[in-house]
Amino acid sequence: MLITGAGSGIGRGLAESAARDGYHVIAADCRRDAAEETVAGIVASGGSATACAVDVTCQSDIGRMMDRLEPSGVDVLINNAGLQYVARLEEFSQEQWVRLIDVMLNGACLMTRAVLPGMRQRGFGRIINIGSIHSLVASPFKSAYVAAKHGLLGFSKVVALETADVDITINTICPSYVRTPLVEKQIAAQAREHGISESEVIDRIMLEPMPKRAFISIEELYGAVSYLVSGLARNITGQTITIDGGWTVR
Repeated sequence: MLITGAGSGIGRGLAESAARDGYHVIAADCRRDAAEETVAGIVASGGSATACAVDVTCQSDIGRMMDRLEPSGVDVLINNAGLQYVARLEEFSQEQWVRLIDVMLNGACLMTRAVLPGMRQRGFGRIINIGSIHSLVASPFKSAYVAAKHGLLGFSKVVALETADVDITINTICPSYVRTPLVEKQIAAQAREHGISESEVIDRIMLEPMPKRAFISIEELYGAVSYLVSGLARNITGQTITIDGGWTVR
């Protein structure tokens, strides 16, 4: 199981969960030290994992990684690498806009393209994109993030059609807020942009839209991953799996 952005947050949590489930995990991150830290924790707990430093926006970088992983290849890919930037559009750095789209949309495309030939050859593959509640709804000050996460849904649907002739599936899991370092940074940025306290950001912006009023856990996310990679989910493809505490049913 290859997981991008596995050096921290959701990626690290999924890597640890998958290793406990018996998978050999390839923890990929643009920061080698972060990937190696994830792997060290997995190995110390008795799991199996390998660290890879890879920039998901760089085709040659991905190619070198895939060369090292063959002939065993990758049966499960989780496109998780991501980042956030919070600002009004008039103040949104174009450099940051390009970077977010590049990592979260173009990166998912490049990684998926890289693993598909091997999956086709072996007759099996599971691709899971980590989307977001912002694949489905919008929030102010997150124009690039929302655009990228919405794009993943359309991308997944097209790839699902292109791989329907073989046992390959691609789906997007869309959680509302998971309490990760990325979200912790958002809390401060949202407080600044909205002119409210950090506790108000948590209560009014993150949890209030959710009838369940609870952050999503890594265990909940991995439960969805575990099902989607199983043979029982062979006919679930191109779908959006929403874990949002009821946010989108209002």
